Amino acid sequence: MGRLIDGRTSQNASYAGSISDPITVLNTPELFGQIGLVTEGATGTLRVILKGTISVLIPLDVAGITITIVRGTLPTDPLVYSATSTFGVSLLAPQVITFSADDFNPPLAPQLTYTAFVASNALGTVRVGPESFDGILISD
Repeated sequence: MGRLIDGRTSQNASYAGSISDPITVLNTPELFGQIGLVTEGATGTLRVILKGTISVLIPLDVAGITITIVRGTLPTDPLVYSATSTFGVSLLAPQVITFSADDFNPPLAPQLTYTAFVASNALGTVRVGPESFDGILISD
């Protein structure tokens, strides 16, 4: 049975429609959440459970929205999770994307930082909220 070591939340926007942040550079990761999990007291095998949500309003064409999570702070840091959702022209309301990811047995460091990014392949994509990213660290 695992033991909870730490848990954190990055809450950028709590409600639907609470932000209006256009994605201005195509296919370029844009930060929307970051957490740092303190590992003090962790022993044995570590497991990080990550989850979150982001809502986007897409333009009137086909859009691919990519969510990536890295262990670190830069898009080039070790990839933990990546998924792309494609939306078609018939969708005129904000689209809610939820995700769940795990990082099994990451290296033991004083703090493990995780960063969530969003990218779009369509101009006119707007982040509208809610946006939330959270994680917990469990050790044996």
